[in-house]
Amino acid sequence: MANVRAIVLVLMASFLVAGCNTVKGAGRDIESVGQAGSDAID
Repeated sequence: MANVRAIVLVLMASFLVAGCNTVKGAGRDIESVGQAGSDAID
């Protein structure tokens, strides 16, 4: 039972790390699109 609990904790931690990286990457993409739009307007 302890092995299952450890595996679940490792999987949850990896999903959290992957999620943070995904959100950070999406933020960069949105920022670059906004910058491109701002440059096009200027």
